[in-house]
Amino acid sequence: MGYVTAVPPPRSEASEAAGPARAGRRSLAVALLSGALGAAVALLATRQEWSQGTATVAGGDFPLTAKGSDVTGVPAALAIVGLAALVAVFAVRKAGRMLVAALLTLSGAGIVAAALLGASDSAALDEQAARASGDTSATVHALSHTAWPYVAVAGGALILLAGLLALRYGRSWPAMSGRYERDGAPRVRRKAVVDPDRPEDIWKALDRGEDPTGA
Repeated sequence: MGYVTAVPPPRSEASEAAGPARAGRRSLAVALLSGALGAAVALLATRQEWSQGTATVAGGDFPLTAKGSDVTGVPAALAIVGLAALVAVFAVRKAGRMLVAALLTLSGAGIVAAALLGASDSAALDEQAARASGDTSATVHALSHTAWPYVAVAGGALILLAGLLALRYGRSWPAMSGRYERDGAPRVRRKAVVDPDRPEDIWKALDRGEDPTGA
């Protein structure tokens, strides 16, 4: 008569390693996509109109507009830094990778903070109003803002997500090296088959530092 046991059957090492490897591949794909897309969105947003208003001059009201780059240069600069950090993540290993991942995370957070502050800023238009009117104390009137600062916030959030994924899963990601496969394991170099009847094969083996006799 058989019996029932509550002890689960042992899992193979291959099945245990498959879970982390699969999570690493997914996180790598998401980080690459979100980081690159976030940098592109943030750069695009800084080139758009963020605010508009009017200045009072001798001839009447003068319309003024300010792009994101006029309001603050921080999002564009950090987007470039974040994009460079995203690439550098794969060029370094261990502690260096974690430092670069932290830089990537801080770049995304900085873009979010700077864009939120710039969403209600009027300093850039006040400067234009002072120049247009010739009065250094002049300020802009009928001030309004567009949604582009919040688009920059979304771009920064995507870079922030890429940085957090790099901090969490970056140790399992592959590095930029021909010696490593996608799972980070070193490649096994296969020895070429040498035909002793072909002198060119023997010379190629000698050039590679191999013993053509196979001894």
